[in-house]
Amino acid sequence: MANTYTQIHIQAVFAVQNRHCLIDKVWKDELHKYMTGIIQNYDHKVLQINGMPDHIHILFGMRPTQSLSDLMQKVKQDSSKWINKNRFVKGKFSWQAGFGAFSYSKSQLPRVINYIQNQENHHKKKSFTEEYLDFLNEFDINFDNRYLFKPIN
Repeated sequence: MANTYTQIHIQAVFAVQNRHCLIDKVWKDELHKYMTGIIQNYDHKVLQINGMPDHIHILFGMRPTQSLSDLMQKVKQDSSKWINKNRFVKGKFSWQAGFGAFSYSKSQLPRVINYIQNQENHHKKKSFTEEYLDFLNEFDINFDNRYLFKPIN
């Protein structure tokens, strides 16, 4: 749409189904590149992507041409198909339903980029559940425990 000017920065966080640790270091970078391509194909800009074997963080600049829910559905759906097509895991890979999305100002981006880059070190001290609850509380998001990511079985 002409004459539309925005600056929208979103960190999306989502988990592997049942939080199984399925994202292997061997193909993790390929997954990040693939997800980056999906997001770029919809004209958004990935600023940082990283994660752990059981979850992903993606910081991106979002254009108002698509809803966040639609974008996350495409990223999760297409990356699941890609993982399964390449047979990176035994059985069927899928992402857990839902996601967290947190918005940031331009001045906060260096801190968030650093945070995402250092996931491995961060998770030596804090579990994914603790991290996710911290985000929800920090952003003052009301939530129902019944609908949080399922714990590891």
